[in-house]
Amino acid sequence: MTFQLLIDGHLVDGADRLEVVNPATGKPLCSAPRADADQLEQVIAAARRAFPGWASAGYAARRGAVEALADALEARRDEFARLLTEEQGKTIKEATGEMIGAIAGLRYFAAQELTPETLRDDGGSRIIEKRQPLGVVAAIMPWNYPMLMLALKIGPALITGNTVIAKPAPTTPLTTLLFGELAAEILPPGVLQTIVDQNDLGKVLSSHPGINFVSFTGSTATGQKVLASTVDTLKRFSLELGGNDAALILDDASVEAVAPHIFHGATKNAGQICLAIKRVYAPRAMMEPLCAALTRLAAEAVVGDGLHQGTTMGPINNKAQYEKLLDLIADARANGTIIAGGGAPEGGGYFIEPTIVRDLPEESRLVQEEQFGPVLPVQAYDDLDEAIARINASDYGLGGSVWTGDVERGIAVASRIESGTVWVNKHLDLPFDVPMGGAKFSGIGRQQGLEGLKEFTQPTIINAAV
Repeated sequence: MTFQLLIDGHLVDGADRLEVVNPATGKPLCSAPRADADQLEQVIAAARRAFPGWASAGYAARRGAVEALADALEARRDEFARLLTEEQGKTIKEATGEMIGAIAGLRYFAAQELTPETLRDDGGSRIIEKRQPLGVVAAIMPWNYPMLMLALKIGPALITGNTVIAKPAPTTPLTTLLFGELAAEILPPGVLQTIVDQNDLGKVLSSHPGINFVSFTGSTATGQKVLASTVDTLKRFSLELGGNDAALILDDASVEAVAPHIFHGATKNAGQICLAIKRVYAPRAMMEPLCAALTRLAAEAVVGDGLHQGTTMGPINNKAQYEKLLDLIADARANGTIIAGGGAPEGGGYFIEPTIVRDLPEESRLVQEEQFGPVLPVQAYDDLDEAIARINASDYGLGGSVWTGDVERGIAVASRIESGTVWVNKHLDLPFDVPMGGAKFSGIGRQQGLEGLKEFTQPTIINAAV
């Protein structure tokens, strides 16, 4: 299959090519077009030309276009899912689930509308708040959920009247480029465009005076660079960054009931989720049965090519992340006790066995850093207040969960955890109408819900004497 960039309504070749690797084999899958600085300038200019017409088209026209995108994506869902597995690595079941989520996300945002809100009408003055589109949005996606993140960025951006430049991660550009082919048939030129780089155009994009808003999802380190690059132009931005999400098990929880949820929350998409469970805190009396249950679940996992029937966990997406995880596992082996996994299956591909580690010092790398992979530390605690303090000592604050037999107690404990989202007796539940975002080093701004929709707009206050 040949892939092209979408620039100003036309599918075009890049100035160069970059190699896309299948993480299940470690070998090239195909090549993708790579844009240069001149093509980026063309994209930004086209987006600015298209903005006035798209902004003035109104919600009804924009709604029809976004719904048409969802329809076109749904018609080719299985094709997209297979390509997603090939470039990202996740199982075909997970890839199909991501596609279902992306389609549903587009449909959800297509149905939204920000209407003028009357703040005061008291006979002396009428004060109205209107929401206006910002202009050109740079949507920068990560490699773990390229299609879902694309939908969660372009959906609210397009429905509110912005034009969008979509830049996928260089290891997972193919599904975004294929989506650009759908957009070329549905949207006016310049309204949505695709650009692919080798991580060399991101700073140019986020600092460019022609960009009005940067929506970034990725690591905290890269997010800090994105934030710094927006300063000179004072552009608006939202950053959904890394997490070191803790699962806190209370002493009234059932280990048998909780363990499968903990394991799934830590190993879904091979642990490559910003909101995945990254560390577990359990009462010391529960450690033995909990570790035994997690060890059993790890042994039952089937690691392999995501396209193969029976595979329950695919590979790590890229070599750099794979090597980071191997390094973390080596450090954990030296400082703690690996009770499950700890190896990399022989053969090609970036495969890591689901790994469970206990007896680590709190200051160890695996406890303090975001691993972004299926390597889970289980930490014992003797006092609940102490456990909460250890959880909150992290620089991160994206998500977390509390597991208990008493929901009201769980809610009370959850309110003490410094994170943007804290679940009770569940994990990774993210309805589109509920905002999400991070505290501390885990991000700025919100995605999803009304708050996420408003991120893509500028409020205008109209204050009239009557």
